[in-house]
This record gives sequence, C-alpha cells and structure tokens, in this order.
Amino acid sequence: MPKKRSGGGLSSTQQAAKFLGVSVLAGAVMAGIALPAVGALGLAAKGSVESFDELPAALKTPPLSQRTTILDADGGLIATVYSRDRTVVDLKDISPYMQKAIVAIEDSRFYEHGAVDLKGVLRALNKNARSGEVSEGASTLTQQYVKNVFVEEAGDDPTKVAQATQQTIGRKIQELKYAIQVEEELGKKKILENYLNITFFGQQAYGVEAASQRYFSKPAKDLNLQEAALLAGIVQSPSRYDPVNDEAEAKKRRNIVLKRMAEVGDVSPEDAAEAMRSPLGLKVSEPKNGCITAAKGAGFFCKYVEKVFLNDPVFGKTREERAKVWNQGGLTIRTTLDPQAQKSVQESLKDHVYESDKVAAASTLVEPGTGKIVAMGQSKPYGYGKNQTEINFSVDSAWGGSNFGFPTGSTFKPFVAAAALEEGRPPTQEYSSPYEMPYPDTVRGCDKPWVNDGGYKLENEDESEVGPYALRDAMAKSVNTYFVQMIEDIGMCPVVTMTDKLGVVQGNGDKIPEVPSSMTLGSTGLSPLTMASAYAAFASRGMYCTPVAIESITQKTGDQSKSLPVPKSTCSRAMSEKTADTVNELLRGVIDSGTGQQAGLSGRDNAGKTGTTDERRNAWFVGYTPNMSGAVWVGSPSQKVKMKNITIGGQPHDLVFGGAVPGPIWRDAMNGALEGKEAPDFNRVHIPDPKKPEDRDKGRGDDGKGDDGFIGGLINGGNGNGGGDGGNGGQPDPGFTFPEGFIQGPGNGPGGRD
Repeated sequence: MPKKRSGGGLSSTQQAAKFLGVSVLAGAVMAGIALPAVGALGLAAKGSVESFDELPAALKTPPLSQRTTILDADGGLIATVYSRDRTVVDLKDISPYMQKAIVAIEDSRFYEHGAVDLKGVLRALNKNARSGEVSEGASTLTQQYVKNVFVEEAGDDPTKVAQATQQTIGRKIQELKYAIQVEEELGKKKILENYLNITFFGQQAYGVEAASQRYFSKPAKDLNLQEAALLAGIVQSPSRYDPVNDEAEAKKRRNIVLKRMAEVGDVSPEDAAEAMRSPLGLKVSEPKNGCITAAKGAGFFCKYVEKVFLNDPVFGKTREERAKVWNQGGLTIRTTLDPQAQKSVQESLKDHVYESDKVAAASTLVEPGTGKIVAMGQSKPYGYGKNQTEINFSVDSAWGGSNFGFPTGSTFKPFVAAAALEEGRPPTQEYSSPYEMPYPDTVRGCDKPWVNDGGYKLENEDESEVGPYALRDAMAKSVNTYFVQMIEDIGMCPVVTMTDKLGVVQGNGDKIPEVPSSMTLGSTGLSPLTMASAYAAFASRGMYCTPVAIESITQKTGDQSKSLPVPKSTCSRAMSEKTADTVNELLRGVIDSGTGQQAGLSGRDNAGKTGTTDERRNAWFVGYTPNMSGAVWVGSPSQKVKMKNITIGGQPHDLVFGGAVPGPIWRDAMNGALEGKEAPDFNRVHIPDPKKPEDRDKGRGDDGKGDDGFIGGLINGGNGNGGGDGGNGGQPDPGFTFPEGFIQGPGNGPGGRD
C-alpha cells in the first residue's frame, strides 16, 4: 500500500489521481455523462483539482441493511421483515462462477487497473463523442461500489437517492476520489465481496445471496455457470433484464455475459456455448417480507413487536433513530410468543367465529407475574383483502389497534370490587340493589363530584334481580344496581387509583374518564391486552406487570454481533394479597354458578367475568388461572352491529352475551394453551354467607345505603345473565335511552350487561 508523506501529504496514488484531475479526469467524467462536446472538456477540468482536494478523505460506509428475523419463544420463525432483502455473505460463500461473471461483464480489467481504468475511459470517451450520447460507460467495479454506497446511505428517501445517482461532474469527481481510497484500503477481493453484497439484482433482492435465493431458491455458493451469468447480466438494468417478466431479454443478456466470459478466458468456448443453449432454469421464491407472511396466525403480534420497537425509547431517543435501526435490520428478535398458546388461540377463534361473519373476535393471553404476551390473535386475518384487516383489535391505537378500544361492559366490575375491598369494605358488603332506581344527585370524584343533572335511572336487565345482595352474589349475577351503589358509597377516586395501578387506560391512551358510566359498568373503550394484563394482577396475588413482547435482540453489523437492550416488564403491587385472593374467590363464583358457566375449565382453578354492552354491540370474557390470563372480545369493529338474531361461527344466537360466545372461545383457547402445563391452585379465602333477612339491619335505609336517594339511571343496560347459566333467551331489552352526549369517553354506549 502506498505510504502517505509526513504531515498528511498525498500518497503517490493520490498524486497521480490529482494529475488525472487536470489532464484526464474531465474525460473520465465525460465518459459517464451525456456531454460529448469536446469544447466542454476545458470547462469541466477548470477547478476540478481544487474541488478534488476539498472532498472528505474517508468514505463513510453505512452498515448494509439486512433482513430482520422475528422468532417465537422456542426459536421458531414467525416472520422476516426488511426494508431491503439482503443477507451478507463472505466471498468464499459466493460461487467462483459468479465472481468471474460479474467481473467479466462489468469490469474485465478489474484486477489490472487501479480505481480508474484509463484505457476504458479513453475507449468510452471516444465512442460516446462519436455517437453523441452515452453508449458506453467507463466506471470501474470500484466506482460502481462507491455509487452503491451512496445509494445505500440514501435509504428510501427519494430525494437523497436522486442526489446519490445524479449524472453531474461533481458527483463523478467525488465518486472517483472515494474509489481511490477504497482501492488502497480494501484491496480487490474485499471490493468484489462488498460489491456483490450491496448491488441490486431486481425483484426486491439486494446482494447476490438474496438474488440467488429469489431466482433459483439456492445459496449463492451453489450457483452454476449459466445461473451466475444470468445474475451478472441483471445488474446493468434490473428492470430490463428481469427474468421473471421477460425471459427472452434476460436470456439474451445472459448469453452476452457467457460470451464475454469466454473472450476473457474465464471459461472455454465449448462450456460457454453449452451454457447458452440451456434454459434459464428459474426456481423463483416469492418475496416473504413483513408481518403479512407471519406463521401461526401471528401477523398481528408481529406488527405489535414492530410498533414496540418504533415507539420505545430503549431503542433510540427519537422515532427517526429507532426507524433507522429497524430499517437497517440485521436483527434477530426473540419474542415471548408461546407457539402452543398461539396455536390454541387461533384454532379457538377459527372454530367459533368465521372470517366472513359480521362481527370479529380478538384474544390475548399473558403470563401473570411476568407480563409476557404468550398469544395474540383474531378472527379476521392480517392482510388487505376481503374479510382481512391491518387493525390489531387486541391493542391500543398507538400499537396498531383501534382508535378507542371497545367498551368492556361488566368485565370492569372486578376493578370496582377490588377498590372497595382496598378501602376496607368487607366481602359480605350488602346493598339493596333494586331492579330499578334513580341515580343519586352527586357521586364523589378525585377533584370534583359528578352531578346527575338529567334525572337518569338505572335498571337491571332481569326483573327478578332484586336485592338485597351481598358482593359474592352480585358479582356472580352481575347486578348493575349493586355496583353503582358501591361506587356511590366509596366514590370514584378509589377506582381511579386502582385502574391506574393496573395500567387500565382507554384505547387511545387516555385515562378512564371520571364519570360513573366508565367507573362502574365499562362504557369506555379498552383493549383485550389491557384487560388480560389487569386481570393477571388478580392471578398473581396483586402484582401488576406491564406487558412485554420481546425477550432479546441480537444485531448483526458486518462480521460483528451484539445484544441490544430490550424493554423490561415493570412489576408493582396494585393491591394487597388479601384483596386479590378475595377477588379470585368472587370471580370463581362467576364461573361456578354465575354468568360464566359456559367458560369454565375443568381440572384446574380458574376465574373470570363476563361483559356485554349496550344494544349488545360488544361481548367479553376475561378470565385467568394462577399461571395464565386471557381476554376475549367479540363485536363489530365499527360498533354498528347489534348482536341480536345473528349467526356467528355458524351458530344462531337470539342474543349474544359474554358467557355465550366469548366464554367458549376463552375456554378452548385456555385449554389448549395450558395442556401439559402445571395446574396450580388459588390461595383460597373464606367469604361468609350473607346474613339472613331477619338478621339484617332494619334501619339500613337511614344510613345512606338504601334505595332512596341512591344510584339510579346513569347506565343503560343490565347484566343479561338470563338465569344461573347465562342462557341467551328471554332477556328483556332496556326500556330507555340516554340523551346525546350523556356518556363521556369513546364508545357506543354505557355497557353493563353480561
């Protein structure tokens, strides 16, 4: 390698290049752009040396963008994603035929000249001047590599790409200087390796390895003579010589490469002739890029992982920085997805809700105590066609979900119960719980009270639901008036505190509004992931863990690999163990004898809650075992379908409610996900039976906990349990509606049924 003079002077090679800048550089430039007039040479040369000297001395080569691989928890492939489909390989892993073919057709004197091929320049200059256009280029393989580096650095920015490829004298001079540097620093073999890894071969394939896989479904090291010649021929014009769309043109170009290889002595004329007679031999592999290709129905989870990467500051301070890392690729992302659980969720959804149904279903499973998302799926597949969607119904809008989430109905009631227990109310707490009652004048909030200025009333769905009830029966039967009386008793602020600790926010990321409709009976839109994670805190005896999807990330840059930091679950105590154990006991009753009997699991402890919203636009079941929590939502994403007299999954339903459709989906998904896994027990607590009627305090109405002056009609809707097993027949519809604007927060209505 030539030595530089002390004091930073130019090396002998660079001195020669400077001379070329005065005498021949203009010609070299002119050979690559359409300026054939001889008179232009002097103008081009003027000032060239000065510009040459002012250029930065070092070419900054960005890491080549590559595929990112997303894996499940067992290491199985979920999907590959990339901005550019490329797999970088060493020169030893590239067929010798390929190496010879690209040199023969692009720069046959590659091993004889330096950064610039003077003979090639003069030859091209003469030919272009005579023809009046650029009919022959003179860029060496090294110069082409430098241009590709500029293009790679430009990424997908069309303005930067145009600047990197513009046909100007200034850019050609810059390209030449960097080519000199590259020749000195890398050497011929490394330049050839880099070129074959960076260049574009059409059909979304960058680099020879991706091209070999795309056109021949084999690694680049196994390319034969005619296959190598075909790929080498594509480089000059990937669109013109695309063998998939124009076999004749591609074959003609391939044979030109083979002829050239014979002329320079890389192959014998006989071998070249035989290869020319052979068919193209394509074995095309379709590009498999992005979450739309995800295995195991995990397209939505795959997209969620991408959203986490682009949104979480752990991967970069700004979204632009994070996007740059993501687009650069070369990542191996190990996720929390359990393939057994994912398969079970998808099979259950497919069995119970069809793609073509008027409604959709979504389900998410998480691991209590860790926050790991182990499954995420929905009935309408990820995609852009009929009965497909890009919207992930399981998550909040910031992560690719719906704008507001979906009203949860009575699945919100356990949060109210937990707040009351934390406030010191006993699990035997009774309220009069009439079938219908006026709503109180005010309900205490954290900052200001909610005022009932509309004379609203509330009713249970079934006229037989008349109290008094204690908490256990009220939860099992999902008695609306009970829980509205409870929140009037304790105020809304304890519920706000509880939901904050449980990470419960609206689908748009905002806090739950402080209005009784949201604070009791689930009129506000939430996501299945939010609900599954919150209920997991009950399963883990009061510890709430933020959801996580990524276990580890390894990034490959060149020959080096390094681990990247990943978001960690943050676990904190949301309630006492006693409160969580009591809620578990209450929600066991929902499955044992209440509205959720159709959802119950056999052979293991389980608990859960049903929920159905106003006009049956949404139906939910959220439940858990000590080692898994899951939420299922069924409804119309547009919130326009009322699930009455409807067929879902081939089964007719007069009325849909949480125990009937979402419940069985949850049951089947959980059974498959937990098959072969341990079956731990809840920590059992004893909840005494309520007092007999003759033992109750006859003066109860005087202490503010009776019917008069208590909670009435904020929420339209009842519990819809239809009896002990949550049957779907005979439930009356509410006989009233609310004035426009009464319900605060997103959602189609107040919710509250089961």
